[in-house]
Amino acid sequence: MPALPELSARAFAVWGRNFLVWRKLALPSVLGTLADPMIYLFGLGYGLGGLLPEVGGVSYIAFLAAGTVCSSTMNAASFEALYSGFSRMHVQRTWEAIMNAPVGLDDVVAGECLWAATKAAFAGTAILAVIALLGFAAGPLALFALPVIFLAGLCFAALGLVVTALAPSYDFFMYYFTLFITPMVLLCGVFFPVDQLPAAVRMVADWLPLSHAVQLVRPLVFGELPARPLLHVGVLLATTAAAFWLAVILTRRRLLK
Repeated sequence: MPALPELSARAFAVWGRNFLVWRKLALPSVLGTLADPMIYLFGLGYGLGGLLPEVGGVSYIAFLAAGTVCSSTMNAASFEALYSGFSRMHVQRTWEAIMNAPVGLDDVVAGECLWAATKAAFAGTAILAVIALLGFAAGPLALFALPVIFLAGLCFAALGLVVTALAPSYDFFMYYFTLFITPMVLLCGVFFPVDQLPAAVRMVADWLPLSHAVQLVRPLVFGELPARPLLHVGVLLATTAAAFWLAVILTRRRLLK
């Protein structure tokens, strides 16, 4: 059985290194992260929303806004763990340079996961702030969406690092986005209620991590308590733990063989 990850506080040093590099381009990075989801939100929310009745008792743009928080978090975590993580691991060999200091590979992977989750939390929080300013968030319960956003970021960061450990090149990531990320956006309640899906497809969607993030965040944004919150949090935590362990195992095989 592969050894469990050996973690220490040095993972935060890896996080800090990535933060210092990102800080130099923080504003363009945040604006770039906001641009794509805002285009979808306003384009579909006001355009398509004008043709639709209320969805789940709210306007379509409000329904879409809550889902956009989760999809933006997922995308930000995925892009950071995949493209930026692969650059640091394989192209720039930053990970190997870090390991010349007294920092183990497991700590490097943990620091990368924490950093991708942090960057995803920036994205999700920024979207949440925008929709709150537009009046689509109801009440203080929306603040409880913040820890959920970070947890979702951790989950998708860990999943992304698994793919990064396997990737021979940047082109490999297209399989992950096409076969996993895009279907989740379409099936997990971002654009429409999952009740509209056939029963068999809905069963698949119920197992996907984005579904659990959406089912936590959307009620909170609307000022309601989520149904079965412990189940959704538990699934996200279990997925994060399993994916992180697998990412560590695969990264060890790749860099320490």
